[in-house]
Amino acid sequence: MNSRTLLRLTFVNTASAVYLGLVGASVVFEGVAALVSDPGIVGIWPFLLTAPCSLLAAGAVGAIGGMHASVWFLVGGVVVSALVQSFALGVNRPGFGRDLRLWL
Repeated sequence: MNSRTLLRLTFVNTASAVYLGLVGASVVFEGVAALVSDPGIVGIWPFLLTAPCSLLAAGAVGAIGGMHASVWFLVGGVVVSALVQSFALGVNRPGFGRDLRLWL
């Protein structure tokens, strides 16, 4: 698989673009809520939208860094989780099966 195929599967197809748009909108809403007023539990939405990968990443950060781990490790886990799941949506789109045989 070359980089063009990887980018096409992760960003260009409709399912991946909608998914990344939803995750991006939840992150923007979280940022605005944190700046304007008390955000409450708004920060849970990016984790829920990128679950189960983000929950595994949060568990790994907690296991390695403990309670003193930086919040940026969690943010990085959400970003990587969104990209991994966007790629998975691109691979599982209809009509991809004929391309998959070329990889094997």
